[in-house]
Amino acid sequence: MTVIQTLDSDLQRSAGSLALEIRARGVVKRLREEGCAKLRVPARPADQPHEAIIINTSGGLAGGDRFEITAQAASDLCLTTQAAEKIYPSLGSETRVTTKLRGQGEARLSWLPQETIIFDGAKLERSLDVELHRSATLLAVESVILGRRAMGENLTDFYFRDRWRIRSNGRLIYADDLRFDPVRVQGAAALNGATAFATLVFVGPTAESFLEPLREIFDDLGGVSAWDGKLIARLVGVDGFDLRKTLIPALRVLAAPSELPKVWTL
Repeated sequence: MTVIQTLDSDLQRSAGSLALEIRARGVVKRLREEGCAKLRVPARPADQPHEAIIINTSGGLAGGDRFEITAQAASDLCLTTQAAEKIYPSLGSETRVTTKLRGQGEARLSWLPQETIIFDGAKLERSLDVELHRSATLLAVESVILGRRAMGENLTDFYFRDRWRIRSNGRLIYADDLRFDPVRVQGAAALNGATAFATLVFVGPTAESFLEPLREIFDDLGGVSAWDGKLIARLVGVDGFDLRKTLIPALRVLAAPSELPKVWTL
């Protein structure tokens, strides 16, 4: 019997790219979609920011796939995703997801994608780069689920790297490089048995006022720090549902008076 080895470089790969630019007063100047990446901007109440829903029509990403998002806004904008993103096993190459955001003027920029679900055998490299005008504010969250607990999945072979860079008026104010694999998620210094976690960042003049409200919401499930106009938080959960029970109340506090995207409650 002859065994034929297939590499993911030999397979058809998925690629998607989005570019969105919104001027002052909410005028959409540019919207470009390529490949599996689609964007929908639903109607909104007058007192709510523009909402842009990112859709991956490929149904998930695997080794060798690429997904790129670029957004620039001079008025309030909330970007989210239609559903949780699934990262499937790789035959060699990593999956790459790149997001670049720019907030101009006094824009309130919100980056609120739903969870990323990592399957056993997946390799994900993800980056978030944000440029803010000195008067712009940012609310950003990324949440990750390591396997589906209800399906009895246990990750024994995966790789995940997350890179954040946030600049305000050209100055680097936040840099974070997070790397996880099956060994690094063990122990009290990491996830300590949890399979879901989130990173949450708020940049704005009121950041420090949210410190105690978020600590009360998190209790012993996460940690929060705030200084120099920014708030940084980490949160863990037994699974995705458990994580949301704490994450959604925290996001509601930080997003007010804006509402969370409808897709987060469907």
